[in-house]
Amino acid sequence: MTIEFRDVTKQYPDGTVAVDKLNLTVEDGTITVLVGPSGCGKTTSLRMINRMVEPTGGQVLLDGKDVAEGDPALLRRGIGYVIQHAGLFPHRTVLDNIATVPLLSGWDKAKARKRAAELLETIGLPAELGKRYPAQLSGGQQQRVGVARALAADSPVLLMDEPFSAVDPIVREDLQNELLRLQSQLGKTIVFVTHDIDEAVRLGDKVAVMRVGGKLAQYGTPADVLRHPVDDFVASFVGRDRGYRGLSFLSADGVEVKEIELVEIGAPVSASDGWRLGVNADKQPRGWLPPNSTVDGALSEDDLVAGGSLWIHGTPIRGALDAALSSPASLGVVVDEDHRVLGGVVARQVLDVIEATPQAS
Repeated sequence: MTIEFRDVTKQYPDGTVAVDKLNLTVEDGTITVLVGPSGCGKTTSLRMINRMVEPTGGQVLLDGKDVAEGDPALLRRGIGYVIQHAGLFPHRTVLDNIATVPLLSGWDKAKARKRAAELLETIGLPAELGKRYPAQLSGGQQQRVGVARALAADSPVLLMDEPFSAVDPIVREDLQNELLRLQSQLGKTIVFVTHDIDEAVRLGDKVAVMRVGGKLAQYGTPADVLRHPVDDFVASFVGRDRGYRGLSFLSADGVEVKEIELVEIGAPVSASDGWRLGVNADKQPRGWLPPNSTVDGALSEDDLVAGGSLWIHGTPIRGALDAALSSPASLGVVVDEDHRVLGGVVARQVLDVIEATPQAS
């Protein structure tokens, strides 16, 4: 479903203009991210799609139909909505939270709860969590339930207002990965609000950079916005390290994966003058064993030091460079999609590939 803003304006009675003649088209089945500083009107723009905020000028169209022409309550039931802190009902179980919109839409309780149980699996949560209450879940689990609730009525449009900003960075990355996985399966039309340019670049098919006063500064692909900012404001907002962020769109073809010496948790280890990577029984990395380390008996995780980031083989070259630079061994860890170790990469060789690639300029 396509979303179109035509000269959309929101001006409050005191004269404050939150959104100023916004023209923007969100293409069917894509993720468009609205990003910008506080007070730029990105959340107001999002909330005008489901009429939680009414525009004072212009039109918001869903597949060519003005949203102002219908019943607001009916409109909202057909649009998924995810907010910070999930916004779950504390007195309802997880299953009943997810089933909320289907029940409001007239589904019988058995059908709604069956749909909720299916969605628990879809978002990667175990079935037994369905009987719990929101307070019994972690922040990341609550956000996943919020996403499941928004998907429950199988609406073609999903609105997400800074949904991952209240969780820690590791959980946030997991939630971003989950959203991208779900989108690859479901193909929703998603409008996502964030103040984080890295999140915008990672998630968006298109990025809309907004400036204070509710004006659209630039709208394009993440690569376009990073490499060709239209003015000083956009250049400043996306950051001086936008060249590094641009590596997110550069292939890692040519990066050499080297062998890494592995030691397994629970096995005896002998002395060595080099760094070795500790792995579990599934060959997943758990940390590095420093040179000349003395281990009494079998190797434990307490003997290891943190290992930096991991690069999933086949993903853009930015991850390879980050893994190499963050590793205490100066050797980035390369893993497959199940996080099993494939080998290592060194920063110098990754940089050589970047320098030899025309797209990097």
